[in-house]
Amino acid sequence: MTRLTGRALRLTVFVGEHDTWHHKPLYSEIVHRAHASGLAGASVFHGIEGYGASSLIHTSRLLSLSEDLPVAIVIVDTEERVRAFLPQLDELVSEGLVTIDDCEVIRYIGRDSEPGESDRKGKKQP
Repeated sequence: MTRLTGRALRLTVFVGEHDTWHHKPLYSEIVHRAHASGLAGASVFHGIEGYGASSLIHTSRLLSLSEDLPVAIVIVDTEERVRAFLPQLDELVSEGLVTIDDCEVIRYIGRDSEPGESDRKGKKQP
């Protein structure tokens, strides 16, 4: 289990939901590579509206012509691990935005039990 507290970096990658890497969603490839690289964790967030360098507005509104909604992949880990992962992003991300922010990890605790084996406060049930 990775332990992480104190100073860290937050790596955020913004891409389109339809961006692919070898016929697989790009966001999924990034998450799987982050996992294989031993990074502490990665989450994918689906946007409902946005625009980027192309200046095309992408939205989930019913009558919109655009369906390529924004996706943000967020990874938090030590500076050393995040920076070591950047060359993989150079290979994967041909269009999009990659940012790094300093952050402080206050609490990072994994689940020790199987899903459903804890009560609502995260304590194991007898």
